[in-house]
This record gives sequence, structure tokens and C-alpha cells, in this order.
Amino acid sequence: QVQLVESGGGSVQAGGSLRLSCAASGYTSGRYCMGWFRQTPGKEREGVATMNNAGYTHYLWSVKDRFTISHDNAKNTLYLQMTNMEPEDTAMYYCAADRWPCGIASTMDDWGFGTQVTVSS
Repeated sequence: QVQLVESGGGSVQAGGSLRLSCAASGYTSGRYCMGWFRQTPGKEREGVATMNNAGYTHYLWSVKDRFTISHDNAKNTLYLQMTNMEPEDTAMYYCAADRWPCGIASTMDDWGFGTQVTVSS
């Protein structure tokens, strides 16, 4: 099993930037793909961005030109750089990992507890 701890959430004005981090520990070598998902009250969780061990990335269309997912292998940490943020980006953001190739529509094996992001207009 993999433990995932998110950080970096907070409040920002529209047009601003935030960087989320996800520190992974445990059986990380058994995880092929990691990603970021988000959820707001009353809505289904949606995939934001995923990245597999080969570097292949998959983005939600509405964030593709604004968000960048990356991974630091030495630190076992996943990042999500968010720029030009919009109020619609407000959500709880979750880090997740999976043993198999994944995309933003995948169900994932392991989940963090989330970090709140709020964008004000």
C-alpha cells in the first residue's frame, strides 16, 4: 500500500497560481501511475491530471493549458502547478496512485486525504 499526503492548498484570487505537492511513501515502486483529482460538494469527483512512469500525461480539457503535472523521483513527490486559476477550480484536490496505466477517468488504488483550493473572483 502507498501513503499519500497532499499539501500546498490555500486561497488565491482569480488569475493567481498555486503548487500542490503529494508526498508518497510505502510501496511506491509498485505504483505505475499517479494523478490529481478534485471534488466539490454535490458534484462527482473528476480527474484533473495523471502521469505514468513513462512520462505520459493526461489532462482535463479545461486545465490543459493552465496546469502542469510533474514528478520528482528522488523525492517521491508528485506536483500540480496551477496557473491562471479560475473560480471554477475551487475544490478539494486529491492525490492518487495506481498499479496500472491510468488516465483522468480511472479508478485508483490509493488516495490521500486532500487539500482545499479556493479561488475567489
